[in-house]
Amino acid sequence: MVRLENLTKFFWVNGQKKVVADNVSITFPTGISVAVLGRNGAGKTTLMEMISGAQNPTSGRIVSNGTISWPVGFAGSFHRELTGAQNIRFIARIYGVDTKELLDFVEDFAELGGHFHMPVRSYSSGMRSRLAFGASMGIRFDTYLVDEVTAVGDANFKAKSRAIFSERMKTSGSFFVSHDMHQVRQFCDAGCVLEGGKITYFEDVKEAIKFHRNHMK
Repeated sequence: MVRLENLTKFFWVNGQKKVVADNVSITFPTGISVAVLGRNGAGKTTLMEMISGAQNPTSGRIVSNGTISWPVGFAGSFHRELTGAQNIRFIARIYGVDTKELLDFVEDFAELGGHFHMPVRSYSSGMRSRLAFGASMGIRFDTYLVDEVTAVGDANFKAKSRAIFSERMKTSGSFFVSHDMHQVRQFCDAGCVLEGGKITYFEDVKEAIKFHRNHMK
């Protein structure tokens, strides 16, 4: 369960108030994969960052009774001077999971070969993304946060990534941001539309997509 309680978030941009959430209260059920829809600039990424704890609301709070991932596939927090393996060891300690188990999973899943034991600064962007996706999938969370990324790499790696994500969704929920409605239908049960600081929730993701498309017109 993730509950927004009187959540308000706004910024001042060039002297104008930009509202992301305007006193929003809503409860998202446990184990449900929710598509987060909205036009560009509506604040979808900001909402995800607040749910993850990376960004604070202006007022109100977000309450959860389960574990929440960092954004799946996000590679921005890796220490460039550490090796891929050293970064994964650090993540394992932070999240309190078995270090060897996570190392073995990520090394096998990310398919980095010898680069796994080389500094992350030597990685291509694709290699960093594979390392990050492997780390995200290697830890069992109650809720995964997905912001426009579900797979990287060649066709085989993308297929493997979709398969492991689908497997995780059998026992976990997610908040899923994507402009690809095919992926939204594939991975999400329900949907919410963020518009003008308000959130409209739909138990059927197809209804959420229809509502979102009407707003986009």
